Amino acid sequence: MTAMMQALLEVRDLHVSFSRSGQLVRAVDGLSYRLAQGQALAIIGESGSGKTASSRALMGLLPPTAAVAGSVLFNGMQLVGLAERDMRRIRGQGISMIFQDAARALNPTMRVGHQITEAILQHQRRDKLSARARAIELLDLLRVPDPKRRFSAYPHDLSGGMRQRVMIAIAIACNPKLLIADEATRALDPITQAETLKLLRSLQQQLGMAVLMISHDLRMASAFADEVLVMYAGRAVEHASPHRLFAHPRMPYTRALLDAMPGLERQPHKLAPALAGESADLRLQNKGCPFEPRCASALAHCQTSRPALEEGEREHRWACWNPSVMQRRT
Repeated sequence: MTAMMQALLEVRDLHVSFSRSGQLVRAVDGLSYRLAQGQALAIIGESGSGKTASSRALMGLLPPTAAVAGSVLFNGMQLVGLAERDMRRIRGQGISMIFQDAARALNPTMRVGHQITEAILQHQRRDKLSARARAIELLDLLRVPDPKRRFSAYPHDLSGGMRQRVMIAIAIACNPKLLIADEATRALDPITQAETLKLLRSLQQQLGMAVLMISHDLRMASAFADEVLVMYAGRAVEHASPHRLFAHPRMPYTRALLDAMPGLERQPHKLAPALAGESADLRLQNKGCPFEPRCASALAHCQTSRPALEEGEREHRWACWNPSVMQRRT
């Protein structure tokens, strides 16, 4: 993993909570990980697992109702508690994000080229002519056909895949050290998803960026990332390389996610029996493992004692009292 590599991003014991109707919702509950320059990490989990809340906490993009505690060191700078004016300097040049729905994220009344140049002018000392040239260069880099003409197009003139490439152009316009892709291909068809991921991987290697991918799709993220971190109920429950995670999942929740992936023998989007039931209630402070009510391998003390994320094998960590030992069939 990244233990022997210098960390660009180091998240330590991150907590994110919200107050809703007088009740405390613990969206992120003690998350820790490291990410090195040029590395790709995928954070995987169901909706409500805390993956998006944790990524938005890095950029200070959570609403005022959110309470953030813990430590987020980016290039040696502490981001938790950083003033908004200082955080604005980090966004774009230091850390940038691709949002999941380009149709909603882009301004429908503004030409796409101007939206790219706006990001450039906000963070770099360039004149408008130089920013325009940079925007066209980015569109060309992202393999947008006829980039000079597309510069003057409106978002509705472009396909979903092209709009997503415009979003990526905005995100990488100022050469960020860390790119966060939050469900960046979710609204795209499978072929366009694959093309976009391949393009992102190529850009990462070409520009030397670290990439943090947020996704519910374990297969897609594993094909992209160097490491995979699985989240459940705001906590990391397994962390390993994609190869180890697919071949030897140890946390029952990870195995359930893998078994729930569409296959020839099961209709797409139909969950396997191991993932039946509802996600953990984030308003409750359970003493035991939050996955215990849905786990077929649970032991008696899983209800009363919460396992920590620990290295059970070399470069493979999991949080489980009764980890799976059988090799998964592929």
